[in-house]
Amino acid sequence: MKNVQLLSGRSMPSLGLGTWNMGEQAAQRQREVRALQLGLDLGMTLIDTAEMYADGGAEEVVGDAIAGRRDGVYLVSKVYPHNATFKGVQAACERSLRRLRTDYLDCYLLHWRGAVPLAETLDGLQALKQAGKIRDYGVSNFDLDDMEQARTLQGGDGIVTNQVLYNLTRRGIEWNLLPWSQQHQVPVMAYSPLESSMPGEQRVLLGNRSLQAVAARHDVTPAQIALAWLLRQDHVIVIPKSSNPDHVQLNRQAADIVLTADDLTELDRAFPRPRKGTPLDMR
Repeated sequence: MKNVQLLSGRSMPSLGLGTWNMGEQAAQRQREVRALQLGLDLGMTLIDTAEMYADGGAEEVVGDAIAGRRDGVYLVSKVYPHNATFKGVQAACERSLRRLRTDYLDCYLLHWRGAVPLAETLDGLQALKQAGKIRDYGVSNFDLDDMEQARTLQGGDGIVTNQVLYNLTRRGIEWNLLPWSQQHQVPVMAYSPLESSMPGEQRVLLGNRSLQAVAARHDVTPAQIALAWLLRQDHVIVIPKSSNPDHVQLNRQAADIVLTADDLTELDRAFPRPRKGTPLDMR
């Protein structure tokens, strides 16, 4: 599995496991745990979660999945904006650590910008890093203006990643945010790489005839091609979520697909690059 180098000198796996919507139903808990464990077994050692997901329930699922194997996992969680004061971010991190049953996070992200001044949040994240509670920190749902402002603040140069919505149908970050991120070596973590779980949205992506044609040439699924399209790029990390073991297997196999120049041209025609700047997509 390819790793992506971070400004801190550490690295992050390029393909991992998302947990959005996990922890919502007790009846699904063991299935979700097994799916995460299968992903780890296959080498997808990055797990992304957040205190927001199921009000901490997803973190508890992750805690079950990584029990006894914490050292082999790259663990990311995220803090609510309203918890991102200097003291609040430290208290929120402690709660996440308890739910995850670990004593540190590999990376801790501000989930999105809120009313708390960013400088205060950065101070809190730096304090957590100095205390050994987190190894690195980053942000999520930051547009270019947000990233540039953050770089002017104390601790802003310690931001190692920005997690944003990015997939074939949502390429807006390619206008300016992705080039900036690549230039400054701040990798993008692509969430919802196969669109949301809403059937209508996924149909627009996975039902596209060009995507299906490329998949047929490689004898793989359209979802695998959509993941491979993201994974081929430098400084892009991909975190698909699935509780289905077959889908977890297919997601892992996507990392081994090599797209041709003709494939990329066809996908660009079907899913055009942005022609102007647009507001950052979020969900």
